[in-house]
Amino acid sequence: MSVCKSPDQTAGHAADLLLYYKELGVDEVFLKANPAGDVSDGTADAFKGVPTVAVKKRLQARFAPQEPVASSHAPSSQTTVPLQKTEAPSIASAAPALQSTDVFASAETLDQLRSLMESFKGCALKETALTTVFSDGNPKSDVMLIGEAPGADEDRLGKPFVGRSGQLLDKILAAIELSRETVYIANIVPWRPPANRVPTPQETALCLPMVEKHIALARPKVIVLLGSTAAKTLLSTKEGITRLRGRTHMYRNRYMQEAIPVIPTFHPAYLLRSPGQKREAWKDFLRLKEIRESHVGSEKSEEADRSARAALSAGH
Repeated sequence: MSVCKSPDQTAGHAADLLLYYKELGVDEVFLKANPAGDVSDGTADAFKGVPTVAVKKRLQARFAPQEPVASSHAPSSQTTVPLQKTEAPSIASAAPALQSTDVFASAETLDQLRSLMESFKGCALKETALTTVFSDGNPKSDVMLIGEAPGADEDRLGKPFVGRSGQLLDKILAAIELSRETVYIANIVPWRPPANRVPTPQETALCLPMVEKHIALARPKVIVLLGSTAAKTLLSTKEGITRLRGRTHMYRNRYMQEAIPVIPTFHPAYLLRSPGQKREAWKDFLRLKEIRESHVGSEKSEEADRSARAALSAGH
């Protein structure tokens, strides 16, 4: 039996959806309305027949006085609903949010870190997820890839990047002579957010000590950050992935002594939706190849020098 919602309930649902968009980083949402004031362009079923004035009153009640909504007397048929901007978390702001930082700091191996994360009860995402998605690939690799959070396939199988985006990632890696077996893969958040939504800044800040310790224990020589959430969180910036990619950043956290190069690039899921950006992502992975080959070549050169010095010493 279907239950008819009251106009107030419908407006509340629409307001909740707008707040969800706000968490995704949307600055403003445009609702096209007919002269009667109802949304009728089929933008989304959730907005169909919703009086925009009622939605604005709901938002005004939540944001006032800091966030006034647009006047209902605007002459245009397009109503603008301002939303608060979401700030990216930083290392400094994350520390007070998580009182269990010392718990993860005590991990001396990746297995110990995994156990601590699996027993951790301080994140609500864990209550709705099936598994703790820790990592995949070779933990001794000099290349570490870090994504956003598990999706449905990853949550079910317990491994990161096993869905369609993972298949695309495998193809990109193969093109630069790497594979899932020769890189190490993890996520900022180890538990799937409900409905595959983007993790909130509070959730990424909560999980930040976990991934920081993960990086320190894995000791990669270069990191690839897949997508805006991973890049903003680890680089502690408000800049989006479009501005961050295309250049190499240096990264170090509280558990590391030396900084290592970081390459931000588009998330494979974004590339599936926007194939025109694959060319730009390819440039980022070519930079990864150059950095890795330079590092491997430097190590071989140092090893050869050590062998030569040993041979000379033995000769004398």
